[in-house]
Amino acid sequence: MSLDSWQLPPLREGRPAPEELEARRRGTAAYREEPEEGVAVARRLVGGVPCTFLEVPVPALTLLYFHGGGYRMGDAEGWLGIASRIALAARARVILVEYRLAPEAPFPAALHDAASVYDALVTVEEEGLDAAPFVGGDSAGGGLAAALAIAARGARVPMPAGLVLLSAWLDLTVTKPTYDSNAATDLFISKRSLREAAEIYLQLHDPSDPLASPLFADLSGLPPILLMASCHEALLGDTTAFASRAAAAGVQVQAHLIPDVPHAWPAIDPEIPESTTAIGAIARFLTTPSAT
Repeated sequence: MSLDSWQLPPLREGRPAPEELEARRRGTAAYREEPEEGVAVARRLVGGVPCTFLEVPVPALTLLYFHGGGYRMGDAEGWLGIASRIALAARARVILVEYRLAPEAPFPAALHDAASVYDALVTVEEEGLDAAPFVGGDSAGGGLAAALAIAARGARVPMPAGLVLLSAWLDLTVTKPTYDSNAATDLFISKRSLREAAEIYLQLHDPSDPLASPLFADLSGLPPILLMASCHEALLGDTTAFASRAAAAGVQVQAHLIPDVPHAWPAIDPEIPESTTAIGAIARFLTTPSAT
């Protein structure tokens, strides 16, 4: 599939993952959450990219979702839980994308994979897809979702119906004050780990490139956006800055800032009440006419 109209930066050679990163990948792979009952799971290629489909009978909408992991870890199998809960709550088809990881595949490989899937969904007769999908993700996946929407605007393909950005990493310069002010309360993310992840993903590419750091993009013309972040996480500043810039650009924005929850809590800690509330808020956003 050609992505010429998307005008993405060219793919680049990467480097092998160090053993320490491989060990971390194996460790995270040991934690798997089964999908909820009533949600069918199927695996197939879309635009040449492996994807996992989770859907309820006769889904009313589609959400293309990108997992977190700092662009260097994570896979679709680890996000079956949150994807299935969204599918049930919103009567949706949720598509998890198995995008390539760094350092083996540095920027912009993940964006190429995201664009390949999205382009296939909106330009080819996809069974059961009669409207543009929503796009979302958590942490690095949230940043990838935002970058995809920005790239889609330039490619002149149908825009996503809306964006769902959960604890999104939107600024790879890693300069927001909350990296320091929330260092003691964020048990999952640190300035050091984000800088390491940015180096692994960017490999000397400019971190202020809007397709790597959507916070620096022209945000006008984007679809409605739902942002969620913990008040006590390092990435809080990414969410508040992006919400402010998007609103100033005339974009419809909902920002939910929740105290006393961890980074990406609906995915990481699904049993707490705040996660149930968050899934409900996501479902309302996806199913409210003004968000489409």
